[in-house]
Amino acid sequence: MSDKAQKIYSQVVCNSSPTEQLRLATLILNELVQQNLSIIDQSDTWTEQDQLDLTSFSSQYAASIFPESEEKT
Repeated sequence: MSDKAQKIYSQVVCNSSPTEQLRLATLILNELVQQNLSIIDQSDTWTEQDQLDLTSFSSQYAASIFPESEEKT
């Protein structure tokens, strides 16, 4: 994620309610669809950065839904 995007996310999105976050995501995605941007990579290949981003997001999501709880053995 770019530094600018990370800064916006940290300062604005993180401080918004889940409802507002979903509204923002919807606005962004709808705008991208309407623009029919050619910068969107339609390939089936995942770059190393794509994989790192997915891993990072998955880890953050897992931590949010499974807060530090007792380990089960």
